[in-house]
Amino acid sequence: MSNPPMYENLVPVDRVQHKNTRMKVGAPVLDRVTQLNSLFVAVAEFADASLEYPVVFVRVGQATDGQRPAVAPLAVFGLRQGSNLFVKDGQWTGRYVPAYIRRWPFAMARIEESTSDMALCLDLGSGAFSETDGEPLFKADGEATELLLNAKQFCEDFEREAERTRQACELLQDLDLLQDMRFEAQLPSGEKLDVDGFLTINEKALAELPDAKIVELHRNGLLEVITMHRLSLRLMSRLAQMYVPAN
Repeated sequence: MSNPPMYENLVPVDRVQHKNTRMKVGAPVLDRVTQLNSLFVAVAEFADASLEYPVVFVRVGQATDGQRPAVAPLAVFGLRQGSNLFVKDGQWTGRYVPAYIRRWPFAMARIEESTSDMALCLDLGSGAFSETDGEPLFKADGEATELLLNAKQFCEDFEREAERTRQACELLQDLDLLQDMRFEAQLPSGEKLDVDGFLTINEKALAELPDAKIVELHRNGLLEVITMHRLSLRLMSRLAQMYVPAN
């Protein structure tokens, strides 16, 4: 089982193996995102995320058997690798925290890559779990506590929205609406920075879509998603200005 960003050692939750496991209150989640300059956001989050962060699209994984690589949306937290401008003095300074962060240290994951079966997992490398401190995952009779049930529900909801997002991105690709883009930034120090490797909506291709396709995008909510993405790109300049020159 591979570990996604933020996670170190995902293992399936087991009522026997983890019968005495507890989750510590105030686990250090921000330690995991300090050096992440972007993270996945679902289309359902665009309304909130796009007000705070630039939301772009990126290719993920490798193309196989002549198939195009998948595309996913990311909220951008910094213009440099390893730079998250929204973590300061141990606090998340953005008004919106992406669901990807809020689900930690749990996640749904495939036990075997060859199957579609998923199980609730916890990150044993997170430092969030103990057998002596925190809230228990299981009751004395082996039934899941409310904490664990809530975590499972949140992660299942996350996966449903991730699948909806995957389908939305496939449609954007089918309509050939995505293009490679580069952003040239000038930091307050005077340093110039080229940011590339991401995709944005191709304005010309969007304008040339047949009316029937525009109506389809409107009815399935994607036209609004496209608009929120486009407006969020204005925040790239704000990110550049957030880099404080070294004294």
